[in-house]
Amino acid sequence: MSTEESNPVAPAADNAEAPVYVEDKRQQPKPKKQQIMKPETAAKKLGILLSAAPAEFTSEPITRDGLEAIIAEPPVWLVELRANGPHPRPVVAAKLGVSISGLIRADVTEPLTTAEIKHLLETKPQWLVVERATQHEVREEQIRVKNAKAGKEALKKTK
Repeated sequence: MSTEESNPVAPAADNAEAPVYVEDKRQQPKPKKQQIMKPETAAKKLGILLSAAPAEFTSEPITRDGLEAIIAEPPVWLVELRANGPHPRPVVAAKLGVSISGLIRADVTEPLTTAEIKHLLETKPQWLVVERATQHEVREEQIRVKNAKAGKEALKKTK
């Protein structure tokens, strides 16, 4: 038995083949997929009430790129909804200067239009005055705590 016959890896000199390239089996990066969100999520991000949005918006999932395009150049229906409502609870609370909990305590559970919000701001019912005062106190307390925390951090750094 010769060495050439016993070594099956080494090709014989007379029938040498071109080198064989082996496929790279390492994990390759995957192509990026479009990120899709439900219409409910997109409506929250836009600050609109989903039930007031047109069917073209509510019927299909929306890509992140599509949402960014809507934010960059809002369609007429979105401009109209943002201007006149009906508005979701977080927007109503922000426009009235109260918390969402304050709206619930006052039994304001339905979405309000801009006209209804303006009417409440003009007439200033008792619940609105109380809730705005409560919200003001909460914000002052948050500022006080933040400043106290910053003061403690400054003292730690000087030591």
